[in-house]
Amino acid sequence: MLRASKGRLAPFRDSRFRLFFVTYSGSLLGSAMASVGLSFAVLGSTGSPADLGYVLAARIVPLVLFLVGGGVLGDRLPRRLVMLTADGVRAVSQGGVALLFALGHPPLGAVMALAAIGGLGEALFTPSLEGLVPALTPREYLHEANALIGLSRSATSIAGPALAGVLVALVGAPAVLAVDALSYALSVVGLALLKVPATAFGHRDSLLTQLREGWTQFSSRTWLWAITTQFALFNLLVWAPYLVLGPASAQAHYGGAGAWGAIMAGYGIGAMVTGFALLGRRPRRPLAVATAVSFLWAAPSACLVAGLPLALVVVGAAGAGCAGAVFNTLWSTTVQQQVPAEALSRVNSYVSFGSYALGPIGLAVAGVVAGATSIGAVLAVGVGWQLVASAVVLALPSVRAVTNVRQPSP
Repeated sequence: MLRASKGRLAPFRDSRFRLFFVTYSGSLLGSAMASVGLSFAVLGSTGSPADLGYVLAARIVPLVLFLVGGGVLGDRLPRRLVMLTADGVRAVSQGGVALLFALGHPPLGAVMALAAIGGLGEALFTPSLEGLVPALTPREYLHEANALIGLSRSATSIAGPALAGVLVALVGAPAVLAVDALSYALSVVGLALLKVPATAFGHRDSLLTQLREGWTQFSSRTWLWAITTQFALFNLLVWAPYLVLGPASAQAHYGGAGAWGAIMAGYGIGAMVTGFALLGRRPRRPLAVATAVSFLWAAPSACLVAGLPLALVVVGAAGAGCAGAVFNTLWSTTVQQQVPAEALSRVNSYVSFGSYALGPIGLAVAGVVAGATSIGAVLAVGVGWQLVASAVVLALPSVRAVTNVRQPSP
């Protein structure tokens, strides 16, 4: 059952949230463009889906390895400062990748090295992001703030791939990557101007003690580690193969970058439409709803496996986008409500670590396994897994029991 709430745009009343929203949205747009630009830069240079998988894995490996450390830093240092530094690192990394491809056919190792530096920046940024949002809006409007951020992600995921597809065709993939580097630089400026009081949680314990405390907060909530585990296997078996084999399938059967941009834009359209519907609407049992819609995450891969026309693949991606918008908003709000503020960055680092730890394996082996079998076979395994996993998690009492509350539960 959904409950209506007032103040759908209330977070915008705070100038700090407005500034953050604008600069973060610009960064999201650049990243959405870069996902298409990087795919076709690598495929255009080497022609190998496996090489694309290696580059994507090179970014995610340091992201996974340093996430927990990034969470500790986010709870010890001003989160704004941590995020500012992270975006500076990512600006340099993506600018370097753009330059390498602009100069010709770069060594794969050099591209992977710069991608790894970008992954390190993301490891610093991600845990602090979830902890910063509650500092920019009153607690009663966290749902609306997360829904608005989700809308921004959706809108940029529509505009980014579509714009990137045009730019790749007109001026080449390196230009798209350069735009992403610029978006990170602008985010650095925005974060530097953001006035957020330095949060002092009084952490004087050792790093190891803080890690243990964060783990206790994470592991004591069954719903938290269960859904994190589900998402880890989703990344391994569904999303990683889709990122690697989706562009290859689009290139082989649907015309290339333009088709892949349309598919990804379809995802964004579904997410954005759903995001508008979420504003001011709060499910009483948010995790049950979030898990129920996750069945739709299998839709894009299922459409590719079935060899459906491009229009239907876009529709399938839109369905997955709807599910993503619901899940992300309800998940972020639930974690922010249920976990103490002083532990948010560490808990989110464990969530992100668990969610993405297996992703590099999927990215690295998807192309290889598809070469030994077929693209359809690899994607079909992911479809089957997603349907089973969603059913199992939805059956857990702890997931169905969590309700939308104002204050953290013990």
